[in-house]
Amino acid sequence: MSESNLKCSEADMLIRKPVSEVFQAFIDPEVTKHFWFTKGSHKLEVDKEVIWEWEMYNFSTKVVAKEIIPNHKIAINWFTSEQPTSVDFNFKTLSDGSTFVSIKHYGFDKTGDELLETIKDSTGGFTIVLAGLKAYLEHGINLNLILDKFPKELMQHGN
Repeated sequence: MSESNLKCSEADMLIRKPVSEVFQAFIDPEVTKHFWFTKGSHKLEVDKEVIWEWEMYNFSTKVVAKEIIPNHKIAINWFTSEQPTSVDFNFKTLSDGSTFVSIKHYGFDKTGDELLETIKDSTGGFTIVLAGLKAYLEHGINLNLILDKFPKELMQHGN
């Protein structure tokens, strides 16, 4: 495995829904808000700047889609710091009509322990996103996973 492959986070999940529905869940903020961010300025389109917001944390970030291959791939630049990182969402239709989603986050400018902490946080975050997506699309349940990851009471005390 090359060193660049080690400097990434990865998360995968089987979603028992057709690929078109799973793909749209990441393109359309009216769906995405049920399992990830609370507000998106627009649907993802190649080279269009989109703002994603997590209103409960008073946090937003800019993303720009680099590539969109309907029902197969979404590649974005994620501007959470001065140096954007890259996130690839890949979608594979399985023989039973379900969808396997793979998310890879890479391009980190950190090294050593900082890099390990960033990869750990990213892997955990995208795993939570996929679990929330699964619950929402398969069962119509918003588990509030993102909200509950950082309870205000604990964040105010620095824990």
